[in-house]
Amino acid sequence: MKSFDRYRIVLASNSPRRKELLAGLGIEFTTRVIDGIDESWPASLKGQEIALHISRKKSQAYVAGMQPDELVITADTIVCVDDRVLGKPHTPEQARDMLHAISGRCHEVITGVTLATVERNRSFAVSTKVHFDTLSDSEIDWYIEHYSPFDKAGAYGIQEWIGYIGVTAIEGSYFNVVGLPVQRLYRELKEFMNYN
Repeated sequence: MKSFDRYRIVLASNSPRRKELLAGLGIEFTTRVIDGIDESWPASLKGQEIALHISRKKSQAYVAGMQPDELVITADTIVCVDDRVLGKPHTPEQARDMLHAISGRCHEVITGVTLATVERNRSFAVSTKVHFDTLSDSEIDWYIEHYSPFDKAGAYGIQEWIGYIGVTAIEGSYFNVVGLPVQRLYRELKEFMNYN
């Protein structure tokens, strides 16, 4: 797109879902990943503050190696049930625990995004409420066995089988739950590019 010619856009993510969503905006971009970035956060932070903190932390890791004509997009998605933050599970037991936690309840999916060049940066967060039907133990186990919940916050992908059978309602952006709030990102990129 002509309006995005000001910078070469770099998506700092290995997520196939984020790549697909950004490509869907018709934006040319490359990907770059730095492994081992610390994704911890201070215990005093809550909800959107956590997602923003991690997206900014990721962004800072890229700035030193950026070219003047590059704009890097970093993002982090978290799932919150009450005051509990559900990250990516590492074991089937953790995935099972997370899916039990969201079963029959409403949870919040928050994505923090940071746009950064060598000169400046801009961050924003988008929140979506997702209502889940009650899941049986056999449904949870079947999902864990047949899909890959280990690279997903909250141990589920809304675009997968469990989303088909479990999600009863969504308040906010569906694409945010997939992993990138593309409508808001598009608007923020336009504003960022027009900066003088």
